[in-house]
Amino acid sequence: MEQPCPRCGKPGYLRDDTGWCGSCSRPGPPKQPPRICRECGQLRRHAGLALCSACWQRHPGRPFIRGEHLRDQLADPPAWLEDFVAHVAARFCVARACGLVTDLGRLLNDEHPNSPQALLKRSRRPGRSMGSFARALEDFFTLRGLALPTDQAERLAAGRRKRRIDAVPKPLRPAVAAFDDSRMRAQDRARRAGTRPRSDHTLETALSILRDLACFLTEYRGEDDWALVDVHDVEAFLATLPKARRGRLVVLRQFFRFARSQHIVLIDPTRTLIVKERSGFRGRTLTLDQQRELFRRWTTSEHVHPHEALLGMLALLHGASSTEVRMLQVTDIDPAAQTVRLGKRPHPVPLDPASWTVLQRCLAHREAWPTANPHVMVTKGTKAGEAQPQPPIFPTYLTTAGIRPG
Repeated sequence: MEQPCPRCGKPGYLRDDTGWCGSCSRPGPPKQPPRICRECGQLRRHAGLALCSACWQRHPGRPFIRGEHLRDQLADPPAWLEDFVAHVAARFCVARACGLVTDLGRLLNDEHPNSPQALLKRSRRPGRSMGSFARALEDFFTLRGLALPTDQAERLAAGRRKRRIDAVPKPLRPAVAAFDDSRMRAQDRARRAGTRPRSDHTLETALSILRDLACFLTEYRGEDDWALVDVHDVEAFLATLPKARRGRLVVLRQFFRFARSQHIVLIDPTRTLIVKERSGFRGRTLTLDQQRELFRRWTTSEHVHPHEALLGMLALLHGASSTEVRMLQVTDIDPAAQTVRLGKRPHPVPLDPASWTVLQRCLAHREAWPTANPHVMVTKGTKAGEAQPQPPIFPTYLTTAGIRPG
């Protein structure tokens, strides 16, 4: 009869000679005496390959040893197993690479098919994030043409659009949902036709504007039907954010044209509205003294982050936007002519000696990362894949300089 063990407290069959359970009664193997570690030279207990535990944990050969053990365990190991181990070993730390190889072994040892596309499908986590293991598998399989990319970006975009539509007041929601469906069909047609489809960000921005308009009509104008909206309601809504009048009016014109074609409204209330904006740049600019101070900071200070210096110099001297700097890849640089291709500009941009020096410093910073990311600016979150740095990190680079990228 099982009884709680006096030593470990777990239920088990107690032995008559010791009074403990079987696990506690059997003595474990004796510990090996400490030896000199061949890596750090200290007297410690060894974990493997004549290395102490600390040196063994960061030994670069651990992922490959884990891969060899996995190959011995599998009855039919895939031909790409060694390439995957080398792929993760070059992009992740030792411990993370070993964990990814272990996760791969868990999938290969189950009863499901082991084709690359099936493995990629089963590796995804439920929820908004597919997980680092699924992202590593996707990068490896798509890079070698073994599997098609997942629809993770489309799923996330669909979730963002759904949240914006759900925030629309219920009486006005069906028209906004129908407008979103029509835009999605237009995006799909553009992709199949090979033209330039609207990006997910454009579609989400339009839904955000319609959500704000619907909430404004319900809360401040007391209207719960699109057919009751007139030009005065739209003017009052546009007046809440005068600087965003142009972008908002474009979206509202598109929506009300769609609503009139679907007989949701009889008259387009935006037909007679105009932008009423002056052409040209109207943003805040820096003084000459501030520009000189920033130029000296980004070209002479050794404590400034290379990403901040590159973003600042390209914006200050070449009018580059944050998107153009994020999209800049190593292949866009011409060392012979000292030019770069920025965004969708039709011609290469020649760099002055100061900007070229800052760019070389940023490339030297990039070489310190064990990465295969093609972009010039590589961060901790993008060094393991091929994605460009995300927009929220760019304002933080210039925060210490006291300015904004715009």
